[in-house]
Order: sequence, then structure tokens, then C-alpha cells
Amino acid sequence: MDQLETLRKRPIAYYNVDGVGELGVGFLCLGYALLQWLQISTSQHSIWNQMYTLFLYVGLMVAVIHYGSKAIKEHITYPRTGFVEYRCRETFWFPMAIAVFVSIVTASVLFTAIRRHWNLNTPASLLGLVLAAAYAYGFARTVGWKWIVAIVIAAGSLVFAFLPAEVLGAVADHSWVTRYAHASLAGAILFTMLLYGTALLISGGISFWLYLRHTHPPDPDER
Repeated sequence: MDQLETLRKRPIAYYNVDGVGELGVGFLCLGYALLQWLQISTSQHSIWNQMYTLFLYVGLMVAVIHYGSKAIKEHITYPRTGFVEYRCRETFWFPMAIAVFVSIVTASVLFTAIRRHWNLNTPASLLGLVLAAAYAYGFARTVGWKWIVAIVIAAGSLVFAFLPAEVLGAVADHSWVTRYAHASLAGAILFTMLLYGTALLISGGISFWLYLRHTHPPDPDER
């Protein structure tokens, strides 16, 4: 039974054999961090704080990740180690359901926090522990050395949680967001996204380098 379960999950593990899954998530997190920095660094009525900008920005990032990952698979991965067709529910619907659930919960908590002026810098920093657990489940359990990355993410999140509020809030001290929420909340989310995105880009980059090192394009005579 264990062998059957391993075989069933092998296509999903193969999706990140070249690190493309981590590179995509890392790019998304760093892109979100950049957007947040632009939002808190500009006026409330700037183009970066408009709803249509958010949709356009996120749509552009998703398109880059989708087509970029597809290009890497088609031109690098599949020619070297073969084509794998994934079940839609495993590569789209399940991650989408998780993303929607997390988005709803996060938005609800932030909305309540802003209205009641709660200080959520510690819970926001501890969000990194959830991200570390997600990384461990999605990536580290299939590749041993990636547990180090999960530990780094968790440790960094704990450091953010115990930093003084004024340190976390330094990036947003003079921002318009302080009218609605603590500056430390914006700083905690920004630093968490930077930590997680950077860790995944490094981990994905190492995986991609190892993949290129241990695989090779097919010999023209073998085609």
C-alpha cells in the first residue's frame, strides 16, 4: 500500500524536481513584497494603492509564473527527463482551495484588526511558521536537505515575532497606513514575505542547478 501511495504521488514530486515550483512561489512572494513596499511608500491615492492596479499586478505575476514555468518544463525539463501529465485537481483545484481559504481568513482578521486597532505584529510574524510548515509538507518531505530551508524560515519568523514593534514598523512609520493599522503590522507582513520569497528562490535555484548538473539533453542520435 505504501508503494502504491508513493507511485501515486510521484508525478506531483516530479513537478518540482527542477525547482520550478519553488521559483514560482518565491517570485510571487517577492513580487507581493515589492507591491506592499510601493503601497506604503507612496500616498494613499497613488496608482499603487488603486484596486485595479492590484488586479493588474497580480494578474501579470500569475501570467509570468504560469508561462515561465511552462517554458522551463517544455524546453529544459521534459526534453531531459520526460513529460508528465498532472491531474487538474492536484495541480490547480486543491492549491486554489487552500489559497481562497487562507485569503478569506487573512482578509477577515486584517479587516477586524484595522477597525479595532489591534496590534497584530506578532501573529503576522508567526504566519511564517505556517508558511514553513507548508514548505515542509510541499517540498522538504521529498528532498532531505530542504528541511534546512524550512528551519530557516521558521527561525526567521520567530525572530520577527520578538523584535520590538518600533523596529518592525520602521519601514512604515511615516506611511498613510498608520491611520488604519499599526506600522509594525505592515513591517511584519513585508519582512515575512521577503524571508519566504528569498528562501524559496534560493532553494529553487539550488534545485535547478542540481537538476541541470545531474541531467543532460538527449543525444541527437538517440531521438
